[in-house]
Amino acid sequence: MKLINKTKYFFLFIFILQTFILFHSCFDKHSLATEELFSNIFHKKDITVAITDSGLGGLSIAADLAERMREAKIFRSVKIVFFNALFSNKGGYNSLRSREMKIQIFDSSLHSLEKKYTPDLILIGCNTLSVLFDDTSFARQTQTPVAGIVEKGVDMIARSLKSTPESRVIIFATQTTIEEGIHKKRLVEKGFLEERVITQACPDLVTYIEKGYNSEETEMLIFAYVDEALQKIPYPRTPLFVSFNCTHYGYSLAFWEKAFQSFNIKALAFLNPNSRMIDFLFPPEKLARFKKTDVSVHVVSMVEITKNKIKSIGEWLGKISPQTAEALSHYEWNPELFEWKSYLDAEK
Repeated sequence: MKLINKTKYFFLFIFILQTFILFHSCFDKHSLATEELFSNIFHKKDITVAITDSGLGGLSIAADLAERMREAKIFRSVKIVFFNALFSNKGGYNSLRSREMKIQIFDSSLHSLEKKYTPDLILIGCNTLSVLFDDTSFARQTQTPVAGIVEKGVDMIARSLKSTPESRVIIFATQTTIEEGIHKKRLVEKGFLEERVITQACPDLVTYIEKGYNSEETEMLIFAYVDEALQKIPYPRTPLFVSFNCTHYGYSLAFWEKAFQSFNIKALAFLNPNSRMIDFLFPPEKLARFKKTDVSVHVVSMVEITKNKIKSIGEWLGKISPQTAEALSHYEWNPELFEWKSYLDAEK
């Protein structure tokens, strides 16, 4: 009887071991396939890079990419397409009633993006949308490499917290990003204590920044959110890092700095993953493959971008990339860019 039990447990152990090996084998193959898709980009002379966001925050990534590509000379030509995935100016993804609806509409925009522009790479320059991506049908079907911004933000925070063990971080983000809690979850998984990670949702801040990144109203709203976040930290306050986990927030950096100074707090650093998410496109060994790189920038949006928004964001972009600011001022307005109304009607 004992021999039978030992034999049974032996075969059970073998089954579990084989399952474990098979799972990790599949996982590794998937990881290698993803890495291979990204590395294939460098086999091309001409590429199209699409950047998508639920608003205009990702244009800062497009501006940085345009200038760095021109200097790096890795490709003969680079076409940058900024695809605004916002579906209505009356309310964006954060106003939708269910997570499923957010996923369906974002999924629709991604399929449209790929069909219309056949990009070699898609960058999700939006934390709100990045946390939804894995649950889209597009993620399961596409062969186009896709990079989100969340992991870069998590890595930046992790390195910072590790460098100063007694520190905390305040994560400022949209309502959806905070509710998803992915940044905090992944930091805890990396071994950081929960109490070191403070999260602060900033409703409506994106709208105010787009209307006027340096306006008095934007300044007042940022001050209010900083005040609210600081109240969550017990005294005595430890050294602080400030993390922008919405691509819009960096436009108003001066107001964030001023707000913390008004509370007599000097942040150890303001962490902005916007530019870091494109670092992988510039490996040193690939630099100067060509004598020059022709760069074009195209902005397309289903919703109308008002003159006030173009003036506000364009003013900031012009300091980094006049070409991107010009593309914004001459953006393509396409009210039929992707389907979204049917998903709202289905939930009524």
